[in-house]
Amino acid sequence: MEDKETFSDEDFSSEFSGISRSLDSKHVSMKSDRSKNNILTFDGKDISTDLWHRSNSPKHSAIKSEASMKTSVIFNGENKSNLSDSQLAQSIIISNLVKKFERLSEGTAKQENPTLLNEIYTELYITESERGEISNEHEVRQIEKQSRRAATEDTPIKCNDIFRPLPGQEEPIRTVLTKGVAGIGKTVSVQKLILDWAEGKENQDVQLIFPLPFREINLMKDKTLSLSDLLHVFYPETKDMEISSDEYKVLFIFDGLDECRLSLDFQSDVRLCDVSESASVDVLLMNLIVGNLLPSALIWITSRPAAADLIPSECVHRVTEVRGFNDPQKEEYFRKRISDQSLANTIISHLKSSRSLYIMCHIPVFCWISAAVLEKMLSEAESGEIPKTLTQMYTHFLILQTNIKQEKDYENTVKDEDMILKLGKLAFQQLVKGNLIFYEEDLRECGIEETEAAVYSGLCTQIFREEFGLNQGKVFCFVHLSIQEHLAALYAHLSLMKKNRNVFITLSSSPLKHLKKALNVSPSELHKRAVEKALKSKNGHLDLFLRFLLGLSLESNQTLLRELLTQTGSCSYNNEETVKYIKQKIKRNRSPERSINLFHCLNELGDDSLIQEIQDYLKSGKIKETKLSSSQWSALVYVLLTSEQKMDVFKLKLFIGSQNTADEVLQKLLPVVKESKLVQLMDCGVTYEGCAALASALKSNPSHMRNMNLSLNKVGASGVKLLSDGLKDPHCKLEKLRLGKCGVTDEACAALASALRSNPSHLTELDLSLNKLGDSGLNLLSDGLKDPHCRLETLRLSDCGVTDEGCAALTSALRSNPSHLKELDLSMNKLGASGLNLLSDGLKDPLCILEILRLSYCGVTDEGCAALTSALRSIPSHLRELDVSGNELEDSGVNLLTAGLKDPICKLEILRLSDCGVTDEGCAALASALRSNPSHLKELDLTGNKLRDSDVKLLSALKDNPPYKLEMLKF
Repeated sequence: MEDKETFSDEDFSSEFSGISRSLDSKHVSMKSDRSKNNILTFDGKDISTDLWHRSNSPKHSAIKSEASMKTSVIFNGENKSNLSDSQLAQSIIISNLVKKFERLSEGTAKQENPTLLNEIYTELYITESERGEISNEHEVRQIEKQSRRAATEDTPIKCNDIFRPLPGQEEPIRTVLTKGVAGIGKTVSVQKLILDWAEGKENQDVQLIFPLPFREINLMKDKTLSLSDLLHVFYPETKDMEISSDEYKVLFIFDGLDECRLSLDFQSDVRLCDVSESASVDVLLMNLIVGNLLPSALIWITSRPAAADLIPSECVHRVTEVRGFNDPQKEEYFRKRISDQSLANTIISHLKSSRSLYIMCHIPVFCWISAAVLEKMLSEAESGEIPKTLTQMYTHFLILQTNIKQEKDYENTVKDEDMILKLGKLAFQQLVKGNLIFYEEDLRECGIEETEAAVYSGLCTQIFREEFGLNQGKVFCFVHLSIQEHLAALYAHLSLMKKNRNVFITLSSSPLKHLKKALNVSPSELHKRAVEKALKSKNGHLDLFLRFLLGLSLESNQTLLRELLTQTGSCSYNNEETVKYIKQKIKRNRSPERSINLFHCLNELGDDSLIQEIQDYLKSGKIKETKLSSSQWSALVYVLLTSEQKMDVFKLKLFIGSQNTADEVLQKLLPVVKESKLVQLMDCGVTYEGCAALASALKSNPSHMRNMNLSLNKVGASGVKLLSDGLKDPHCKLEKLRLGKCGVTDEACAALASALRSNPSHLTELDLSLNKLGDSGLNLLSDGLKDPHCRLETLRLSDCGVTDEGCAALTSALRSNPSHLKELDLSMNKLGASGLNLLSDGLKDPLCILEILRLSYCGVTDEGCAALTSALRSIPSHLRELDVSGNELEDSGVNLLTAGLKDPICKLEILRLSDCGVTDEGCAALASALRSNPSHLKELDLTGNKLRDSDVKLLSALKDNPPYKLEMLKF
């Protein structure tokens, strides 16, 4: 369950009372007046009827006929228009949405003087994504991984464009699922779309938008309603509208799927097709999402990643991911948020100086927290150390929010420290259970009254709703998951300091013999227990809690806490024992990825000995000559994954020396390999074992690798089989694979062909040069090329033992429908005249789109040149580059080729003729071809031929001469 996205106006899921009630009589009065213009005024703003006429299409027009009953509306005492009941209802809904979403309250639901959304809104980084599997990592760790991804990998999508297909996408988009970690900006994206629509700026083909947060719908999970009834509860104005008609194009927004308490059974046989049919609310929503109800309606669902699978993939037309702020957007936010630009620059510089803090700034809510803390500390020149760790930042934030509460005129019915302990207990108990939203009974269990929580709205956001005909229900959550984790850690720390109690041992359920153990515990024992709990967590939900708990044990942070609490207990704790224990865990942990959080913990404890050691090795270049321990390997992974540089290229040779083999390094640095875009492994000694690690990386979710170079390694058929299994995995996104001189055989070709046939197949470039494939291997590979799922565009088969038989197989592939192959390298193969005749026949086929053909050192003769000339004259001719270097063409062969160059159909731009025995006769023929109209040739390579100075001058005179296209000439 998600803590609510609080980077939004009054929390997107807060009271819908403004939407759910009819307008108060003091704001709205009606009387008959047919003579007035069709203009409404809401709170002094004129909005023309175009605001409701959302489409030029009669099907989607919201305007009734002139015969419809009209009423005159007076807003704020002004008589403005004649509207039908449905028009009036629609206008009221739009007006209320503008009022509700035009302001942005960051953090708290009751913030005074909230900022206008359009003044501070910073575009979020949203991309098209895949659903993916549920991650077993804490969301902060997911953010840390995302921070290393280059923005160029994905196409960004603006929130207003999520229902618009990207170029090349033809299918209409009805249902969009947007995922993202807590606080990343999902809800503020929803708010922005609604406001831009309501103000008439975007998505004007939509007539009505109905935000229905799951947090609100949960309160009606036991009710039986029709869709019309459900809308009447949230939007009473819809009683005057026929939502089921084709009159309205409607968008339903279901925010916070991870908070859903309904049983969404998409296997249910209950089918609803009429908006007036009643059913349980979960069945109602399921039919709406599936499309049984209002199939033309648009659906937008937001969710944290862990809950995204609640909606079946067949019900979703697009998955997008909100990644928060990229680096430029972070700075833009702080410059908008802080009016003093000099102060804003100081804050940005400070955050950049701490890698852990700057990474967290991908989360908009953390930017708000950081801005609130740092603006106060730096502008008021407060004493004390400026926060450099997460624990320090959140402790300062807690102090800041408590001080805000004290400045307000509230009756002090409870001491600050008592309330913080109560909130901490709630935070800890619910965090352990995995609950991030809670109800009144959860608060009462911790001794918290609802009115007390309201006073501390900076820490605990109350969302209240009073429904018509329903019991009022209250929902609570912390402003952000990380704040809950910090309070939970503070509770665990204070329970130890003040009561000498281990919070992980529940006294009520423990036998008497454990009471002494629970009530008499040292800090190191608590820390060890917390480390064990965090490591055993399958989804890493205690990782950040552990960082906070250990950070709070430092004397500097305890001094800070004394500003908040009168009694924090005494602690003369030496953290050496905890540091030693964590290092032992790192040493014994076989998974470097699971050790990453432990290094963050050491950072919170102020111990960077392992990290400094590795950094020294890297700076000196001695890393490859050092026999690293398991702890040092884990430290190396941590250093590489948390460095400021984007992880675009992984070069294996940087880490291989006399002490480390290629396979060992791949296995140890697998987390780094998984995060790399280009994996450079050429001539490193990778074998079958290394391929097993690489296959694992290809199957990772998400898989970031796009380019892998394994040339000149002893991979063999068994290694290629493993890699092919990785290529077939749905998560694999590899586009380029180089396996030159890797011992690839027939058996390996069969495995690769199977990978090319997989769905989806992303591979577009495959290099198998210098392998003994022979015709039999090429036959197997061609079967894969002909498959409709194959997307291969570049195939390199230089020196692979291909003969005429192989050419026949390739020709068949070039003629397949569709054929994606655009570049083919057959250099250094014994093709012969018959082989070239076959290839030329393939080039002339209308389905063939080959643009680059390399035939150097293939024994091409006059007969082969004649065949190629015929291909250059074919309709259509796609060939743009031809390399026939190293063949004994001589002048006779060149004369044949130039006949093709002169043909108006020929589109050849690059011709390579090095070492072809060309003399003055051939040069004259080429010059004639270059003068032909039109000639497309831009580059000509004649190196290694017997040319005279006069030949050179003849051709050089054509270079850069405006009537001709020749740009590059090589002799």
